Amino acid sequence: MGVTIKEVAKLAGVSTSTVSRTCSDHPSISAQTKEKVRNAMKQLGYEPNNSNLTIQNSRSIGIILPVSEFDTYENSFFLETMRGITLFFNQKHYSTTLITGSSNEEIIDTIQYLSKDHHLDGVVLLYSKKDDPVIDYLEKERIPFVLVGKTDRSIHDTIYVDNDNILAGKDATKYLLDLGHTRIGYLGSLSVRIYSADRKSGYILALTEAGIPYDPAMCIELPSIPKEGADELTEFLSSENRPTALVVSDDIIAMVIEKTAYELGLRIPEDLSIVSFNNSLLAKLSTPQLTSIDVNNRQLGIEAASQMINHIENPALLATKIIVPYYLVERQSCCPPKQ
Repeated sequence: MGVTIKEVAKLAGVSTSTVSRTCSDHPSISAQTKEKVRNAMKQLGYEPNNSNLTIQNSRSIGIILPVSEFDTYENSFFLETMRGITLFFNQKHYSTTLITGSSNEEIIDTIQYLSKDHHLDGVVLLYSKKDDPVIDYLEKERIPFVLVGKTDRSIHDTIYVDNDNILAGKDATKYLLDLGHTRIGYLGSLSVRIYSADRKSGYILALTEAGIPYDPAMCIELPSIPKEGADELTEFLSSENRPTALVVSDDIIAMVIEKTAYELGLRIPEDLSIVSFNNSLLAKLSTPQLTSIDVNNRQLGIEAASQMINHIENPALLATKIIVPYYLVERQSCCPPKQ
């Protein structure tokens, strides 16, 4: 029986995917590690499978979705961002593979398989969250990656593309303040989602600058988008001191808010003004249409793909941080508060 790649990896003290990438002279592997692996190959008499080397000049990028939640595939943010990514990669003749799973372990297993057998050159993550084991694995295996969203670690070594979500949250809140609202609430995802935490920070900053104390009771963080019986939202909007306006981190959540408000007999915008994010098709189809901040989803994807290629083809580049501009689209979901 011939020498296996696992035996080479064990002798060299590296992973099998590192051996595979060394065989194809992948730029993500340091010269020192390559030398160690090649010495182990020589010592064991290992001959790499030539079929693996035929794809050396073919670049393949994984696109990673968040761990599957029932609302992930309903959110147009991911679709529009992937559209930008694949548009750019197709022009540069890079192939793409969509990676998803029901757990972090499943996603990591898929990355490991693709790295070993299909020459995965890098990955683009369509999300950013705190303490992500997928990023831990990518860093450990030295697989190049780009985040769509801000990193919470190794900020000088991580390539990411994002909006200034703190400023965007501040601008959304200031828009409502300028209309005369003072009881403004915030609804978003759990703070582990960095974009929502940043938008909430911007909301708090705008209130502080306006001399309005931050009230935690005016904020709700949802673990997922409620489908049936949104009791927490019903209670929130039924309270005696309910907000007259809301900053909402996503158009989908804003649609749930609209539905709950109508069930309670609240009129939008007369009783409740709403500013949301993403400027998706839902914002245009809702009644009334939503005032929403357009974060340039497709441009986020194009920039992420561009940075991935730049760093694969020029591995000595320092990690870059690209901030994509946003803009607010005014529609009918906001008006001054009732006197």
